[in-house]
Amino acid sequence: MISGVSPLVAELKARADAGRPVTIGLAGCGQMGTDIVVQLNRMPGLRLGAVAEMRPPQALAATTLAGFPEDATVHADSAAEIDAAIERGRLAITSNLDALARAGRIDVVIDATGNPNIGTRFALDAIANGKHVVMLNVEADITIGRHLHEEARRAGVIYTGAAGDEPAATLELIGFAQSIGLDIICAGKGKNNPLKFDAVPAEYEAEAKARNMNARMLVEFVDGSKTMIEMVAIANCTGLVPDVPGMHGPAATREELASVLVPKADGGVLSKAGCVDYSIGKGVAPGVFCIVGTDHPRVLERLIDLKVGKGPYFTLFRPYHLTSLEVPLSAARAVLHKRADMVPLEQPIAEAITVAKRDLKPGETLGKIGETEYRAWAMTHAAARSANAVPLGLAEGAKVIKPVKAGEYLTYENCVPDDSFIVTQIRKRLDQSDARLHRL
Repeated sequence: MISGVSPLVAELKARADAGRPVTIGLAGCGQMGTDIVVQLNRMPGLRLGAVAEMRPPQALAATTLAGFPEDATVHADSAAEIDAAIERGRLAITSNLDALARAGRIDVVIDATGNPNIGTRFALDAIANGKHVVMLNVEADITIGRHLHEEARRAGVIYTGAAGDEPAATLELIGFAQSIGLDIICAGKGKNNPLKFDAVPAEYEAEAKARNMNARMLVEFVDGSKTMIEMVAIANCTGLVPDVPGMHGPAATREELASVLVPKADGGVLSKAGCVDYSIGKGVAPGVFCIVGTDHPRVLERLIDLKVGKGPYFTLFRPYHLTSLEVPLSAARAVLHKRADMVPLEQPIAEAITVAKRDLKPGETLGKIGETEYRAWAMTHAAARSANAVPLGLAEGAKVIKPVKAGEYLTYENCVPDDSFIVTQIRKRLDQSDARLHRL
């Protein structure tokens, strides 16, 4: 067996040998959560201490799949019961998110709920109780992530996006390019599913079942919402911007990226350098990319000589992202190194707004992302503010108050978000603060 070559592996092995594994609490046990349960049982030095899931049988099925013996799990209703289970070497299963956030034996939590409001409340509770937070819930992060990051900073804990998801994988390439002095022209991902803006779950039940997925979640990918969300997350961590509303999304192959997602002056589609975008072209998905350039002829010569590309622009490419299989690494780094893999900037750069998939009538209450009423659309934060557009993370539970045609933006004139949601309340305060800064 090959010896470990990663310092992180060595640190985790030392924790395991000392009987002090990093203890993780998981919120949500859908497709991603189930993967994380399985993965955590295969990584020395990391321990799953508790799973919070509104459907306990789903969590039990995940633990069985992961190889936990039946007597290794116990039901817990309170933080004290979760702690007692962990102290006895058991895995606690609870339907009480508050209890998970308060359990003292949990070092770090992973939010895999995918719900902006639930994720916001859970993250705030976990932070208030001294826990690091790994936010796999990108929908919550793009809505109020900067607030959660600031709350974590004040509490002396780490708030981070999740390794393995496309945003963090893309940031790895961006960081590498910056570290060797290359200019960032564009960064993004290949879209994993055929793009169909008006997709609805009823059309994808069979495919979802075959892929062991929820049809609504599959549609969130197919209708472009997830791509928009992920590119906004990258923008808000880097300062890169969507060049146009919805981005370009060309059918550029992996080989064509460096000649298409570049400035128009050089034959591409971008109005400027410094953008986020995606491609539906062959050979890009499921990878992520960063298109780079240089102003020094010697560096240009070396990049060409090393077969990175023909120039003047080059594609740095990661041909995979391992989603939930990599997420535990963010939890480990948060605890061991007090380091975040991905954090939002203090001021927003981009926004995922809400677009009607079909005609909406006054009185309708909007459902979840990936259902029949709406989808996401990426644009700059300034453009979204100018349009008075409702952020995607506030759409669930919102009431339609004026007719909205398919393809039109949901705005604060035709739609009212649910003010009882904590995510709505926090976002309202952030927007008011932004408006004050904008007036100065």
